[in-house]
Amino acid sequence: MSASAKTTSLRAPELAAVRPTAKPASRAAVVLAFLAIYVIWGSTYLAIWYAVSSIPPLYTAGFRHAIAGSILLAGALVKGQRPTWAQMRASLVIGFLFFLVGHGTLHWAETQIPTGLASLLIASEPIWVFLMACASEKRWRMNLWLFSGVMLGLTGVGLLMGRDVLSAGKGAFLGALACLIGAISWSAGIIYSRRSHLSSSPLLLSALSLLAGAAMLLTTGTVLGEYRGFSFAAVPTRAWLALAYLILFGSVIAFTAYNWLLVRYSPTLVATHTYINPLVAVLLGWWLANERVTTPIMISALLVIAAVVLGDRGTARLRSS
Repeated sequence: MSASAKTTSLRAPELAAVRPTAKPASRAAVVLAFLAIYVIWGSTYLAIWYAVSSIPPLYTAGFRHAIAGSILLAGALVKGQRPTWAQMRASLVIGFLFFLVGHGTLHWAETQIPTGLASLLIASEPIWVFLMACASEKRWRMNLWLFSGVMLGLTGVGLLMGRDVLSAGKGAFLGALACLIGAISWSAGIIYSRRSHLSSSPLLLSALSLLAGAAMLLTTGTVLGEYRGFSFAAVPTRAWLALAYLILFGSVIAFTAYNWLLVRYSPTLVATHTYINPLVAVLLGWWLANERVTTPIMISALLVIAAVVLGDRGTARLRSS
C-alpha cells in the first residue's frame, strides 16, 4: 500500500505511482491480470502456511525472495537495465523494511496464527501508511472520509487483537503482534521508497530489494538457528509446491501483472486488490485449512475493508481539492 492511504501491493514493492498510458490491451489480458493480483496475492497467505509448516519461516521467505529476485533481475538485465550505486544502496534499506521485517514477521506469524487473521492484520497497512505520510510531511491532512477510515481501521485491528487472540495464548498474541510490526515496517518502506526518487526502473529496484532482503532473511535465520533440525530431504512435497507457488505465482507472475496494470490504469483502480485479498485469504483458510471464521473475524474483516475503501475515497478528495 502506498503513501496517503493509496494502497499498493502487499506482495511486491511498488516504488512510485505510475501514470496510466493509452497502450491497448485485450480484455482477456486485463481480466487475467486483475485475477492475478486479486486471487494469487490473496492465496499466498495459505501458501505461506503450507510452506512454513515444514520449512523454517525465515528460510522460507529467504528462498522465496532469492529465487524470485534472481528471475526478476535476469529480466531487467535482458532489457538492458543496469543498477546504479544509489539504487543498490536504496535496495538495502527497502530489503530490510519490506522483506526482512515486513515478510519475515509475516512468515513467522503464520506458524502461530490462522492465515485469515494474518491477512486482516496486514490489510490494516494503509492506516499506518497514511499516519506515517502525515508525520513525514509534518502536516495533518484529514477529511471526513479519511477520519472515518482511520477510526474504522483501528477499531478492526483492536477487535482482531482482542479476546480471541488473547485467549489463544502467548504464541497467538505474539504472532498477531508480529503481523502488525510487519505492516508498519512495510509502510515505512513505502514512505522511504517514494522519497528516494529511485523508481525509474521499478523492476530492477524490486529485484535488487528482493535479493537484499533474501540475504538478510537467510543470514538472520541462520543466526537464530533455523538450520538446527532442518533437512531438505525431510520437507514434504506439499511444502515445496507451496514455496514454488509463492515464487512463481506470488512474486513473479502477480508482480508482473501488477506493474503491467499500473501503466494502463489508475493506481486507485489497481489498488482494489487490497479489498479482495483478505476475503480470498479468509475463505481459503476456512475451506482448505479448516480455520474458524468467528463473528469477531467477520466484523473485523468488514471494518478493515471499509477502512481501506474510505481511506482511498478520502485521499482522492484531498487530491482533487
